[in-house]
Amino acid sequence: MLNNHDGIATAGQADGSRHKRNGGLLRRLFRDKTGTSSIEFAVLALPFMMVIFASLETFTAFTAEQLFANATDTMARKVRTGAINATNTTKEQFRTEFCAEISIIMTCSATEAKTESKLFIDVRSFADFSQIPDALPRKNGDLDTNGFQFAPGGPTTITIVRAYYRWEVVTDLVRPYITNLRPAGSSMPNDYLIVATAAFRTENY
Repeated sequence: MLNNHDGIATAGQADGSRHKRNGGLLRRLFRDKTGTSSIEFAVLALPFMMVIFASLETFTAFTAEQLFANATDTMARKVRTGAINATNTTKEQFRTEFCAEISIIMTCSATEAKTESKLFIDVRSFADFSQIPDALPRKNGDLDTNGFQFAPGGPTTITIVRAYYRWEVVTDLVRPYITNLRPAGSSMPNDYLIVATAAFRTENY
């Protein structure tokens, strides 16, 4: 009897233990928020990453703009001092050298020196500073390059070096806000046009 009683008591204790374990599993299941966190991450990850990419792209574009301005100043200095002039430098050579100045961030294509696709340069001389154009050349919302030349003046001439680069905006979140080229008939803004200008009188070299 004692043994049977002990056996029954032991079985009851085992059932109670199973109920406790099962109850503990259910409580842990209801308290477990791992699935909720995964769903929250899946919902928030995309907009979060878009904000991060947009911030990085905006920062990179403005950094490239400063690099582009420095490159324009460097090339303009060479024109001003006579290191680059119409007799010793061709348009293709000038574009190749300009591409080398911006190659840290802004790469030119293999054919960019001969065929303009992203980099556009206008080098001209004028009789007076008042004749220098001060507006962005546009036509139908896009860059108008019809009047662009490579004709650096000689000594003591008034010269302008204008450079333009079509920076492609990738992140849709910032594209409508930083792009400044909207060709007619285009449903979405296209590129952020980086502009740099230097006007000066060349030295008497």
